[in-house]
Amino acid sequence: MEGEPLVAAVLQGFEIRAASFIVTIYGDVVVPRGGVLWTGTLIEICERVGINESLVRTAVSRLVAANRLRGERVGRRSYYRLDTSAQREFDQAAGLLYAPEVPALGWQILHAPKLDEDEARRQRMGHMGGAIFIRPDRGQPPPEDAICFHAADPEGLPGLAQFWDLTALDEGYHDFLTRFGAIANEGPRSDEAALVLRLLLVHAYRSVMLRDPRLPAAALPCDWKGHAARALFHRLYLRLTPAAERWVGLRFEGVDGLLPDQSPASAARLQTFM
Repeated sequence: MEGEPLVAAVLQGFEIRAASFIVTIYGDVVVPRGGVLWTGTLIEICERVGINESLVRTAVSRLVAANRLRGERVGRRSYYRLDTSAQREFDQAAGLLYAPEVPALGWQILHAPKLDEDEARRQRMGHMGGAIFIRPDRGQPPPEDAICFHAADPEGLPGLAQFWDLTALDEGYHDFLTRFGAIANEGPRSDEAALVLRLLLVHAYRSVMLRDPRLPAAALPCDWKGHAARALFHRLYLRLTPAAERWVGLRFEGVDGLLPDQSPASAARLQTFM
């Protein structure tokens, strides 16, 4: 974003895929304000992080084909809203990013012969060998045809981190802390820059946090960076939000006109950070 050194600093070496960034825009800004956005607004905000109009249109088409977005036309304008089939996924992601952390009740140890490793990874499970998997117990239903055993003490089983590959997550949190820690004590020059920075903050944190199994403290390495990353995410999100939401109210257009700068849903997110 020309003229804004903080945005330029965050974007340095930051690879952003158009479809994933559009998901971030919808999840952070659009869904809490009714879920509908004009394509022109989407193109404008994506351009600020180096994603051109052609890439936006291609990514939107792919998200529509994947049943993540649904389009509608009003006159000569195109609008896109979150598809009903994607609502549960967005709600789950929002719960992890914006809601208070849910402590583990213990552990689920699963015998799941039909569960492959790719699906287990998507569900952030640890693989203990064969058809045996493990994950923190937060009341999740077991996979289909799985037998679930419960271990009650979340703090009483140290060493379980060996069943997850935490190396990539640790590196991701380290990059997040380095990238955003460098700007933590500075303020952007404009409301637009504040919104762009907040979107980049959410995008970077989401890309790591949604892969994190959120192990209890006793199972984590003593130098685990996830806790510091979450604290930084909360602090910067709160600091950037007043200016960012002013820009939303001035420039983000839905089918009924400008989106509100704040909604009950967006305000409720902030309360969890305070």
